[in-house]
Amino acid sequence: MLTPSLRIREHLALAPYARAEVQRDKRGLGADPGIAATNNAALAWLVRAQDYSASQDGGVARHYSLKTGWAPSYPETTGYIVPTILTAARKWSDPTLYTRARRMLDWLVSIQFPEGGFQGGMIGQTPFVPVTFNTGQILMGFASGVTEFGDVYRPAMRLAADWLLSIQDSDGAWRKHATPFATFGASPYHTHVAWGLLEAARVDPERGYAEAALRNIHWALTKQQTNGWFADCCLTDHKKPLTHTIGYVLRGLIEAYRFTKDEQFLHAALRTATALLSASTEDGFLPGRLDASWKGAVKWVCLTGSVQIAHCWLSLYQYTGELRFRDAAFAVNRYVRSTVRMDGPLDVRGGVKGSFPISGEYGSFEYLNWAGKFLIDSNLLEQSIRDAETD
Repeated sequence: MLTPSLRIREHLALAPYARAEVQRDKRGLGADPGIAATNNAALAWLVRAQDYSASQDGGVARHYSLKTGWAPSYPETTGYIVPTILTAARKWSDPTLYTRARRMLDWLVSIQFPEGGFQGGMIGQTPFVPVTFNTGQILMGFASGVTEFGDVYRPAMRLAADWLLSIQDSDGAWRKHATPFATFGASPYHTHVAWGLLEAARVDPERGYAEAALRNIHWALTKQQTNGWFADCCLTDHKKPLTHTIGYVLRGLIEAYRFTKDEQFLHAALRTATALLSASTEDGFLPGRLDASWKGAVKWVCLTGSVQIAHCWLSLYQYTGELRFRDAAFAVNRYVRSTVRMDGPLDVRGGVKGSFPISGEYGSFEYLNWAGKFLIDSNLLEQSIRDAETD
């Protein structure tokens, strides 16, 4: 029986290998390939996404689609993929990954608006306008570039960070320059923009970046309810937000705590993270959209959101020692790893689907570059915790 979101005509129009992937997912999860194998495969897929980007510019293709093939480069996620690539370069002592990171950064410098912002959407999409959220994500890449390669990327980093300060409202929210590719404007998930400013503050501490970031974090906390729920926290549906955007706001809170050690940020993160535990099952299933009572609103999984939240749980385990966070994160990471193919065509091997099953609403029939990035990050943190506990 086809999923409700997949009409019979659409199913028949799919290429044979896409129909085969639908059938594969209907059979359920595969075996867990393990952390090392999955990370190697996911990293190789990200490398291919840079090489096969339809725009051939040094950025990373937004996705590979079973319907349309490789997409053009996506500035926003290329920005925060850079720190992951640099981490992998150090971990595996791979000089080619340093070169790839520099190609990404050089390309981002070349497409920066004169005032400092970056476009929303993929290369070639319109309207071609600077967007707050995307700029904050690219800022993470520039900050890591300054740390790794020196001052060559500092001017672009400062330009982006200064622009974010210039458009921030006095209460800490960002209401201007919202993305034209989503329904809503100011949102608590802009804590992920604040995180970008915190990374810039680590390498440029005297320019007011941290202060602006914390103003936004405090504004976001006005949206948090007593059960940990955040109002207005989605790209398209505030009543049933994606775990992806919930993961964004939660990570921003954790990074604010990591930067300041201010207990109010930790307590706020724990409220949301604890509530999220009730939405996941022992096998790691976490519905891709949740309602205000933390109940699943869909039957598919947003794999990106799952590993984002798993990473947050692992971080909170490190801060609190609460095993429930560790165990839930291990289960969710294992679930997502079990959806990743270690065989088949190179275009999909090691890629992470937008949804499981692949016909789900988020990134339908697509393998998303940021899903792979967040899986690698969460796997690396899981491995470091496992290693520490066996020493």
